[in-house]
Amino acid sequence: MNSQLVQEDVRLEGRTPAERMTIVFIISAPSGSGKSTLVARLLASDPGLRFSVSYTTRKPRGNEKPGESYVYISRQEFQDRIERGEFLEHAEVFGNFYGTNRKVLDQARREGKDLILDIDVQGARQLKNRIPEAVSIFILAPSRDILEQRLRLRSEDSEEVIQRRLEDAAAEIRNYAQYDYVLVNHQVEESVATLAAIVKAERVRRFRMEEQIRPILRSFEDRPPSLF
Repeated sequence: MNSQLVQEDVRLEGRTPAERMTIVFIISAPSGSGKSTLVARLLASDPGLRFSVSYTTRKPRGNEKPGESYVYISRQEFQDRIERGEFLEHAEVFGNFYGTNRKVLDQARREGKDLILDIDVQGARQLKNRIPEAVSIFILAPSRDILEQRLRLRSEDSEEVIQRRLEDAAAEIRNYAQYDYVLVNHQVEESVATLAAIVKAERVRRFRMEEQIRPILRSFEDRPPSLF
C-alpha cells in the first residue's frame, strides 16, 4: 500500500467519522450588516448545518427567544463558566459578555453536522487560534450610509448607540484581512447563494475528502494487474 496512505490512516486513527466531517464556520459582521438574516436563510436551506447558540449576559431584545437566539445568564454565572473552561471563545461587547460553549461543537460532531458560529471579531480571533482549520467569513454592508440606514430601520437602538455601532463598525472592518472570505451584502438572495457556495466548496476541500479518496485509491491498488 502507498506509504502516504498509511501515514494518513495513522494520523486520523481514533477519530470518529462525525468528528472528521465537522467543519466550523465562523461568521462575523458589524451590527446592521444583515448577518442574522443571511445565517437564518442559510440554515433553513441546509439541513447539514447546526447553529451555535451563544451565551450572553445581556437582556433579550424584541422577539428573541431564550435558548434559540441566545442562552441568557448572569454575569456571575458567565464568569464561573469562564473559570471552568466551558467556552471555546468569549468576548465583551458593548458591556455584555458573549461566549460559545464547548458542548455545541461536541453535539455537532455527534450529529455529523457542520457548525455555524455567529461571533464578533474578538471571538473569531480566539476561535481561529483554537481551531485553525475553521472557516471564517466576514460580512459587511456596501457602504457606511447603507449600514446606518439599516441600523435606523431596525428601530432597536438610541441615537447614541447607533453612533457607537458605526464607530465600532469602522474598527471591525479593518480586521477583514484575518478572514478567509469577505462578502459584501448587496442583496439578500445573492448573498445567501454566495454563503451556500462557500459551504459547499469547503466540504469538498481535498484534506476533508481524504476518507472518501483513500478507499477509491485502494480499490485500484488492491486490484491485480490486467492481463490485457
